[in-house]
Amino acid sequence: MGRVYNFSAGPAALPVAVLERARDEMLDYQGSGMSVMEMSHRSKKYLGIIQHAEAMLRSLMGISDDYEVLFQQGGATLQFAMVPMNLIVDPKGETADFILTGSWSKKAMKEAKKFFAQTRVAASTEEVQFTRIPLQDELRLNPDAVYVHMTSNNTIYGTEFHYTPDTGKVPLVADMSSNVLSRVVDVNRFGLIYAGAQKNLGPSGVTVVIIRKDLMGRNANLPLMLDYKAQAAEQSMLNTPPTYAIYILGLVLDWVKDQGGVLGIEQRNVRQAKRLYEVIDRTGFYHCPNQPDSRSRMNVPFTLKKPELTDTFLAESTKAGLVTLKGHRSVGGMRASLYNAMPDEGVEALVSFMIDFERRYG
Repeated sequence: MGRVYNFSAGPAALPVAVLERARDEMLDYQGSGMSVMEMSHRSKKYLGIIQHAEAMLRSLMGISDDYEVLFQQGGATLQFAMVPMNLIVDPKGETADFILTGSWSKKAMKEAKKFFAQTRVAASTEEVQFTRIPLQDELRLNPDAVYVHMTSNNTIYGTEFHYTPDTGKVPLVADMSSNVLSRVVDVNRFGLIYAGAQKNLGPSGVTVVIIRKDLMGRNANLPLMLDYKAQAAEQSMLNTPPTYAIYILGLVLDWVKDQGGVLGIEQRNVRQAKRLYEVIDRTGFYHCPNQPDSRSRMNVPFTLKKPELTDTFLAESTKAGLVTLKGHRSVGGMRASLYNAMPDEGVEALVSFMIDFERRYG
């Protein structure tokens, strides 16, 4: 079987050009006589790899010297704990605000509750099954909070922030795991950004953290591996980092630059999402539950007017080389994830299949 179009929510498809380059360098990276997987993380060759990845990320996202860029392990889930551990000064007297827009933001708040005496819900759309993003004027923010936490894109429910919340002087913390590098953002609006790599940045195993330097070092009693300041001091190499995942991340960043940078990627993402939503909305045979102005460009959930056809749709689409379209178990239906590596041809193949499926079963 040849390459399929992989609509997985993560780990997700990687650009073919990146896979081909990794293949070509697998046995002998730039004349070293070994694979990156075999290379000492203290070697000159590998230091070049990790430094290149950081430099590319800074360039593509416009990250200033006011921020540290860290390559961490443990996924975004570990960051649910590391953020409060590092930012709290007085756990008995401080609190944090959470904007609840889906499962992952709820999990982030649940983890933070272990460290704060209390946490606050600044806004939530759970009462409408997370089918929309709260507006700025719906946010009830505490000006004395340690930080405000948001999840910028919701993989399960398929909603996305199309604005950056104004949190005043309170640092804004964003889990950008599923839409990082998919759109232009002003990093200076955030105190801390974290993102698991396995959707838009590379393979699973590495998590990017972008943190404003003045937010580090607040808690001097942390284990070294959980201390942002200690990690920054050692260039994310307090222990052996996920070397190969960081190498692939660097190749993905090179590829993003070749696509016209983040702006070029964003323009393609807008076009692809618009094309798919148009097909979903055109007749009523398909249905997307989300409010149009909150719809995600990355994760597109949809159901069938005749739900008994869901298994048929999934079986036939898989046979057609359109894989991993099954919706999350908590919501059912279908979900097409259109991360950065998804080519236009993949979206067109899905659209053509959907139109034909409707013709045959509608």
